Amino acid sequence: MKYFEALVVGAGLAGSTAARILAEQGRKVLVVEKHRHIAGHCHDARNEAGITIHTYGPHIFHTNNKTVWDFVHRFTEFRYFQHRVLSYVDGRFIPFPIQADTINELFGTSIATQEVSDFLAEEVRQSKFQTLPATFRDVVVSQVGERFYSLFFENYTRKQWGLDPTLLSAEVASRIPVRTNRDGRYFSDRYQGIPAHGYTAMVDEMLNHPNISVLLGLDWFNIKDEIAADLTVFTGELDQFFDYKHGKLEYRSLDLVYQTFDQERYQPAAVVNYPNDYDWTRITEYKYFLEEKSPKTTVCFEYPKASGEPYYIVMTKDNMEKRALYMQEVETLESQGHWRFIGRLAEYKYYNMDQVIAAALQKIAGV
Repeated sequence: MKYFEALVVGAGLAGSTAARILAEQGRKVLVVEKHRHIAGHCHDARNEAGITIHTYGPHIFHTNNKTVWDFVHRFTEFRYFQHRVLSYVDGRFIPFPIQADTINELFGTSIATQEVSDFLAEEVRQSKFQTLPATFRDVVVSQVGERFYSLFFENYTRKQWGLDPTLLSAEVASRIPVRTNRDGRYFSDRYQGIPAHGYTAMVDEMLNHPNISVLLGLDWFNIKDEIAADLTVFTGELDQFFDYKHGKLEYRSLDLVYQTFDQERYQPAAVVNYPNDYDWTRITEYKYFLEEKSPKTTVCFEYPKASGEPYYIVMTKDNMEKRALYMQEVETLESQGHWRFIGRLAEYKYYNMDQVIAAALQKIAGV
């Protein structure tokens, strides 16, 4: 049995943040990562065309949390990037999220920003939904009405989750912005950008500390009986940790298909959603993020699927009931002082990147 002061399972944002804070507290930290790379699902790398590709789909850093923004700036500079998304609807590229320009381009109107609230209120008035929203559909329709729901959300959601939207928790819709102005940015956070040298370089710098050692390509579940630590930070799959005693939790995965084209640009925005056409949900063109110069461009087509690398938690009633049982077990373990569970997999919780860093900072600071 090998003993360590601190053991971190996973070298993604949650694990790397935790490892850095523990190392700065003076602890010797071992990080064990089952993949053969650091940075988790933020991992990126340059391809043969000289374009930085996000291995697991697009990641745009955004936050209103100054503490988190200052923390990541210790390890990288950021390129200013305000994320704008288009949605391919009725054969046209329409600004998304819904705002004044979306309405005007879609319906050929010329409403002013002060008229958007009344326009959407009338759409909602003509629609049917539960007034105390219980599902994804209820939440969206209660904000924008059935017509916009049908055009932008219903089929995209079916593709993304493989479920009827009425079976998804209302909480899933909490991430969808709707605006009454002409702000075409997808995120409205104060701080936004892309690490100037990529996410992998940022995480590499996080882990660059004399008190941190990293083992890649090693699954903790295969060696957990051979190592011990005064504190273990677990960032892996919650149900697997407890040997699925309360049942398996459901995750959605993605099939990411990359293609490089001999042309400067492929599409008019970094990300274009396809709610109604084709089998993919969106196409990402990576040159937009860092404005890298190349006569070629690389795009990624995203095809959701039911199994594979776990990307997204699935917020159904059944999954959330199982989560509650597992989190009771987590609470018991954490109360003993030797364990911390952090991140979207370990907590079966949706996190933006800044939120998972904030959670790691908060949970480790009190250790």
